[in-house]
Parts: sequence; structure tokens; C-alpha cells
Amino acid sequence: MTVPGLEGRMEAIIGTVRPKLDALGSDLSPVLAGLCGESMTAHVAKHARRSVNPPADTWVAWSRNPRGYKGHPHFQIGIWPTHVFVQFAIIYECPDKTVFAERALRELSSVRSAVPADYVWSKDHTVPEGTPHGSLSDAELADWLRRLQTVKAAEITCGIHIPQGDPLLSNGRAFLRKAQDTFETLLPLYRMASSQ
Repeated sequence: MTVPGLEGRMEAIIGTVRPKLDALGSDLSPVLAGLCGESMTAHVAKHARRSVNPPADTWVAWSRNPRGYKGHPHFQIGIWPTHVFVQFAIIYECPDKTVFAERALRELSSVRSAVPADYVWSKDHTVPEGTPHGSLSDAELADWLRRLQTVKAAEITCGIHIPQGDPLLSNGRAFLRKAQDTFETLLPLYRMASSQ
């Protein structure tokens, strides 16, 4: 993700990263289907609309919709130059985000206890940084959820960050297990978002 220029970066993504994302998509789709109780389709980022700026991150996302993921609660695995992320996400295109926000606010104590302290929340999926769950107060998390409920452009993600160079990233089997464990941990958030 550090190759300069759009063309060079895309060549590196297509040649090196995308095959790994495709493999993760195939390996974890049945796992997520089993967890979620519904068919889950993998969508690997294509970055097709980019014409000037190279992508800073890339990912595979799983949603119940075979046509796309942006309008739905979804799970993601992706890569920034600094880390790999494994997360649950609701981005601004998702109409169910108010459903999730309302339920999460009502069940804030359940959210607090379900999410481990070292998991990371973010209000913007386009930046690599996030806020550890353990450092967010109840009031701060509630503010984030109210923003998700009321601001059209609001979004929220929650998951883990694995730093580049972590030995876990060079052990495919261990990484798959960690991803599966993370998705299991995040499943209550997905259920809050997808139950009508």
C-alpha cells in the first residue's frame, strides 16, 4: 500500500493483495453464513472509480446482498500501510444504520460488555485511526451512536487492528482463526443492525 502513483499501486494490489482478499472471501463466506444464519457474499474492492489518487487501503467485505455491501451492515478484512483490520461496519449508504443506533443505544450495557477493551471503534472508515473500546466512556459511545442515528453522512466501525509485522499475519491458518473469532465477537452488533 506504499507503492507510489495510481497505476503502480493498483498493479501491486491486483498482483499481490487482491488474490489474498479473494481467498479470504472464499474461505470465510461459509463461516460467516453459519454465524449469521444467512448467505453471505464476499465483495473485493475494485477501486474502479479512481482516476488520480491511489487507494490508501483495500479490503474484502461480506454482506447478505450478492450485489453489494455498502447499503448493508457488513464485515470486512482490509489493509492499511500500518495494519490489517477485521471489523463490523455500517457506512453512510446503509439505511439500517438508524435501526442499529437505536438498538445499540437501548442496549448500551450489552454493547459495552460484548466488545473487548482492545477492539477499536471508528466514525470514519476512510481513516486508519480509531478509538479503543476501553478508552471510550458510555457517554462518548452513546454520542457516537446518536450521531449515527441523526447525521446522514455518519458511519461506524468496530473491530481489531493487527499491526504490520505481527507474526499472526504470516500464519494463514492462525489469521483465519483470529478473523473467525473476531467475527463471532462482533456478531451481536451485526444482529442489532440486521434484525427488523
